[in-house]
Amino acid sequence: MPIYEYDCNDCNKTFSLLKGMSDVSAVSCPQCSSLNTKKKLSTFSCCGTDSGSSAGEHNMPGHG
Repeated sequence: MPIYEYDCNDCNKTFSLLKGMSDVSAVSCPQCSSLNTKKKLSTFSCCGTDSGSSAGEHNMPGHG
């Protein structure tokens, strides 16, 4: 199950929640119990061993 980050629009708390991808139920803030929350757009990490490349580079065969 992925971990999602949310922002509460009422108390401005940011929190994380372990939630199934198919779970569409409303998310309440753990601080104020508000349902006025929004899932944050977040990046994800991918497994890899190349520590020499910068964030914008792609190590593809035949491309640099």
